[in-house]
Amino acid sequence: MRYLEFEKTFRDFPIFSIRDIQKPYPDFDNRRLVEWQQKGYILKVKRGYYCFKEYRKDQGFLYFSANKIYSPSYVSFESALAYYSIIPEGVFMTISATTRNTANYETTIGNFAYKHIKPMYFFGYKLVKGDGVTIKIARPEKVILDYFYINKLNSIEEIEEMRFNEIQIKGIIDFKKLEKYQKVFDSRILNKRIQLFKKVINA
Repeated sequence: MRYLEFEKTFRDFPIFSIRDIQKPYPDFDNRRLVEWQQKGYILKVKRGYYCFKEYRKDQGFLYFSANKIYSPSYVSFESALAYYSIIPEGVFMTISATTRNTANYETTIGNFAYKHIKPMYFFGYKLVKGDGVTIKIARPEKVILDYFYINKLNSIEEIEEMRFNEIQIKGIIDFKKLEKYQKVFDSRILNKRIQLFKKVINA
């Protein structure tokens, strides 16, 4: 296969897998991928996943890639907290929730971390479209619950160290929805942490 034909077919794919390639080209020779990597046309992201070298590597691309290379998953935890400006610091890896095993990947385009949650907790995310990609990311209420479910912040002092943006939280969090989601977890420990969180942001 000629590279120009391949590039024309997949130019609108931010990231593509061998399975994606085999749909239009069932007899595709995977050796072409090695050849095109050596020529600098494409990058290997992780085993079985590739992107074009010149494709823009912005936040939307990274979030889309996170969804794609380890599925099912959605962006959450510190990455989503930073996305919503709930915490002040930038996050130097993309962190997601998944029903699969916890995993970490250091790739040519960035670092990705996946934290396991129970299948019954895999909800509360939304689809965000923009710049040619659609990403799955936790809603503001769900990222708060995901974060406190995984992270053992059991005192006001520990929560204060996170430097949560109280004004932003009060502006974007629907506390009735937060309580509705919280009931699904049915966790006394999580309920205690959320109670402390509310004390901090209302202090």
